[in-house]
Amino acid sequence: MSALAQAALQALRCLDLTSLNEADTAADIEQLCRRAQSPFGAVAAVCVWPRFVAQARALLPPEIRVAAVANFPDGSLDLARVLAEVQQIAAAGADEVDVVLPYRALQQGQTSACTEFLAEVRHASRPLTLKLIIESGELQKPALIVQATRMGLMAGADFIKTSSGKTPVSATPAAARLILQEIAGSGMSSAGFKASGGIRTVAEAQVYLALVEASLGAAAVNPQRLRFGASSLLNDIEAVLSGHVASSTSPGVY
Repeated sequence: MSALAQAALQALRCLDLTSLNEADTAADIEQLCRRAQSPFGAVAAVCVWPRFVAQARALLPPEIRVAAVANFPDGSLDLARVLAEVQQIAAAGADEVDVVLPYRALQQGQTSACTEFLAEVRHASRPLTLKLIIESGELQKPALIVQATRMGLMAGADFIKTSSGKTPVSATPAAARLILQEIAGSGMSSAGFKASGGIRTVAEAQVYLALVEASLGAAAVNPQRLRFGASSLLNDIEAVLSGHVASSTSPGVY
């Protein structure tokens, strides 16, 4: 098996197949769940709006997890709102919840409010897997990306996720390096990383696979510690594994 095909299989197993369009319908989610069970294997999870959780859970086998988003995509400090959304998601049968950090509040120096927010969300979301979206493309400054990552890990987030995919800048290798360095140095051997937004090809995914392996070790390249949040990456994965189309040239690590 070629290195590219091996990367495609790794990306497939770690993929959160995502549909978070405002106009999503039940038919869209049905199609998403069919695609999640590809001829080459199943994805790790599907990620949908809270209103589609029950439908997705009913359509998918138990080994494919269902995730939904909360405080999305704006990342407000409205704790009552996010706790209600988390409760709705859990009651509908989800396995995971992707919550947006109040990143604007963090930028404004409201550290204590953000810390309290994260503690309450973590408490309310158990036993669901919690992925914290830090919106690294909006935080921009390395110090803020590091601070957000540390706050998430200290609160008990299971994954630190780069982006919502709804901002001009989503996942970047530079931000991934900062997040992974914090995870590696935290001593939390179960904490994971999710690259989300703008990753459309296996070649692009390879960059993050390599970064995770370099930072956390080869054993971390699995769905328990690595996820890709994407809606179109599956197209290229299937093209590579079918042998019909080669993935585009890797953009490289920067």
